Amino acid sequence: MKIKNEKLNSVRNRLFLTISGIIIVIILVLLLTNSVVLESFYMYKKIYAVDRVYKDINKMYNDNINDIEGKIEKIAIQNNIDILIKEGNTVTVYSTDKNLENEIAKTLPFKNFIERKTIFKSDNMSIGIVSNNEFNSIVLEGNLDNGYLIYISVSISAIRESVRISNNLLLIMGIIIIIISAIISFAISKRFTKPILQLNSIANKMSNLDFSEKYRITDSEDEINELGKSINKMSDKLEKTIRQLRANNNQLEKDIEEKSKIDEMRMQFISDVSHELKTPIALIQGYAEGLIENVNTDEESKKYYADVILDESNKMDKLVRQLLELMKIEYGKRELNNDNFDIGELIKEVIRKCDMLLQEKELNLEFNYNEPITVYADSFYIEQAFTNYLTNAIKHCQNANGEKKIVIDVKKVDNKVRVSVFNTGKIIPEEYIDKIWGRFYKIDNSRNRDDGGTGIGLSLVKAIMNSYNEKYGVENKEDGVEFYFYIERGG
Repeated sequence: MKIKNEKLNSVRNRLFLTISGIIIVIILVLLLTNSVVLESFYMYKKIYAVDRVYKDINKMYNDNINDIEGKIEKIAIQNNIDILIKEGNTVTVYSTDKNLENEIAKTLPFKNFIERKTIFKSDNMSIGIVSNNEFNSIVLEGNLDNGYLIYISVSISAIRESVRISNNLLLIMGIIIIIISAIISFAISKRFTKPILQLNSIANKMSNLDFSEKYRITDSEDEINELGKSINKMSDKLEKTIRQLRANNNQLEKDIEEKSKIDEMRMQFISDVSHELKTPIALIQGYAEGLIENVNTDEESKKYYADVILDESNKMDKLVRQLLELMKIEYGKRELNNDNFDIGELIKEVIRKCDMLLQEKELNLEFNYNEPITVYADSFYIEQAFTNYLTNAIKHCQNANGEKKIVIDVKKVDNKVRVSVFNTGKIIPEEYIDKIWGRFYKIDNSRNRDDGGTGIGLSLVKAIMNSYNEKYGVENKEDGVEFYFYIERGG
């Protein structure tokens, strides 16, 4: 029902109904005018014609023109009237209609008509509407200058029949005109409302933030075309403004997210540092108080106290620096300075730095590297990742089959390079494999302070590899453990 009402209330239908209604009203007014006014107008014209004929005939008799009867007949035919001229009450001088002559004979004098209405009267003639059961006419009764009596008659029935025929014709023509006008008005209304409907469609899409449709501008300079231009301008401005608002909103969201990340990083950093620095601070505080209070007076004990304080300070420094690097990578605050470099030369340099540790623990290191292999990455972070793997292997390397062994492999795998560090020793239980990549997680907490680890080395490797979207992991082997990561090959 709502859809039907909307259709009835559309601009096109209202315009169509308005035009059709105006045409129907015009036809009705014409019919009413024809019925009411036309008869009176005909009557007036015939009365005027009768009076003019009377004067013309009177003049002809006064002028004694030739063939006067022929001329009277011609006048009667031209004006569609009946004329009777009598000399006295009995002698007929001229008559165009026996019926008129008979009616006049039966009803003389003029006043004997059943109905008589005088319209005009002078000394020589009178005009009126007279009627009986068989006669209904406009009749002029008068005297000519020569003494003849003259009667001029115009049938009212003929006038009324003409009006009726005219009304019927007008009604038929009106129906035809209404049908034709309805078709034309529908076409015109459709033509006028088409651009309005298009503008309505554009406005609806704009309300849903869809600015893809534009009004098709024509060559006309009418109001609708100007409205279409304004709609197009408004659409462009709104689209531009909303695009800018979206961009600003996205930037604001990024700023809020960035601020949230910074706050989260700050809280996480404070939490981690607070948790991990409790033990070294307590140790430093305890040994420092021992030095101040001279708990041990010999130089060797004092040196031991000082060495412990220095060692714990170094651990704290290393912990803080590693935490900062880890935070920068995880929260995207550190840009990766990628470049091509030889991964083999980088590994050799790390091995050289760890040579003293290898000798102290009497470890056998094997490096399988035969040719230069170029990778594309940030050498600083790749060095950090590999260093964590190597130092982790050194700390946990144990006898297997009578030897302590570390094997480093660098292999090309498609467009990647696989770097792995294997060490003999205990395997990692399956339930711990995913947990070891977590921050500060250590399987053997009892050895935490002895091996000097911070517990964030593998977390740093995880963060570095995630930033490159590369694979990394650990695999248990028959006599040990192998850590690995992939990196993109260089050009």
